[in-house]
Amino acid sequence: MLTRTDAVIVGGGHNALVAAAYLARAGRTVTVLERLGATGGAAVSTRPFTGVDARLSRYSYLVSLLPKKIVRDLDLDFAVRPRTVSSYTPTVRDGRATGLLVGGGADRTRASFARLTGTDRAYEAWNRFYATTRHAAERIFPTLTEPLPTRKELRTRVADAAAWRLLFDEPIGVGIEEHFSDDLVRGVVLTDALIGTFADAHDPGLAQNRCFLMLLERLPRLKDTSVDPREAFAGTFHVAEGYGQLATAHAEAAAGSLPSAPPSEIYCHSLTDPTILGPDLAARGYQTLTLFGLHTPARLFTEDNDTARAALLKATLAQLDHHLAEPLEDCLAEDAEGRPCIEAKTPLDLERELRLPGGNIFHRELSFPYAQEGTGRWGVETAHANVLLCGAGAVRGGGVSGVPGHNAAMAVLGR
Repeated sequence: MLTRTDAVIVGGGHNALVAAAYLARAGRTVTVLERLGATGGAAVSTRPFTGVDARLSRYSYLVSLLPKKIVRDLDLDFAVRPRTVSSYTPTVRDGRATGLLVGGGADRTRASFARLTGTDRAYEAWNRFYATTRHAAERIFPTLTEPLPTRKELRTRVADAAAWRLLFDEPIGVGIEEHFSDDLVRGVVLTDALIGTFADAHDPGLAQNRCFLMLLERLPRLKDTSVDPREAFAGTFHVAEGYGQLATAHAEAAAGSLPSAPPSEIYCHSLTDPTILGPDLAARGYQTLTLFGLHTPARLFTEDNDTARAALLKATLAQLDHHLAEPLEDCLAEDAEGRPCIEAKTPLDLERELRLPGGNIFHRELSFPYAQEGTGRWGVETAHANVLLCGAGAVRGGGVSGVPGHNAAMAVLGR
């Protein structure tokens, strides 16, 4: 027997669930279709290693963009756990293991910049640069759950010519090179712009990734003995992400080769939230690492996905080991069958398992958060009147934010 429904949502990821919740709370009848055995899509936690009591997210490494508006509207029992350290980036200068630690207070961060660069100028430039981007973000973010503004309206809202030029008029590489001279500092800043993209710092369009999941018996020791590993891994741990290294990796991948020094970012979620580990593992000092790699587009894996995955895993771990006082392999935990607790996913794996086109977490090329020809009022409209996008492919989609789900629901309810 057929039951009347007001809306059919194809896919049960977090954005789809947000859309369904808004529509249901507005009194609409909603049917959600999901091919997997559970809803949540990429934003779920599982126990990926046989016999190991560690509950990990295989695909989503941060949930920092979920607007408070959605949390309030849907009465969600949800809290973000803060990190005291923003990032750590190891390097070698004049044969000396060192690095850049951002976090732990202004004085500590200033001292880290001075130790790396020999001057306070880089720290001062860092503050100026991020003050500019923070100003823009504070004005842009509230518009994400509103009808799309025009470019002119958004520029008026930002009300800062320097911020607009930096983010909307010129390639990000121009602004980075204007503000910073140190290659490592430039690279740390650039990575914020590269997540989920395959682009050069000077891409005129202003425009894939793979993830590794690891369980460790303990955190490895660092060659840079001035930093405690629990601090270094508490924030984002940058590997091979100097400005020049990112450019080289992009050029190699654009030419059809896996990067010889793959850039990546590592997150140790168990330091922020120990409850993801069973009590026994937590007591024994186990930790998790999630590694997110850059500049590895899907086309590099099409010929032989398994061989390319193994080669990239080996090269990536070698880059990490370069900054460790002991091989990461010595710290890896084993599952109940004696296998190392490490899982690697390529863009093609992500496409097969999550239906991400080419492994792209945004489903397609990113777009600016303002109305352009064909974007529609909410940025979720398609060529078909009754078909709307409520996932990462929408304008202002991507990330674990719920924003496109909210906007698709608003488009329906506004009719």
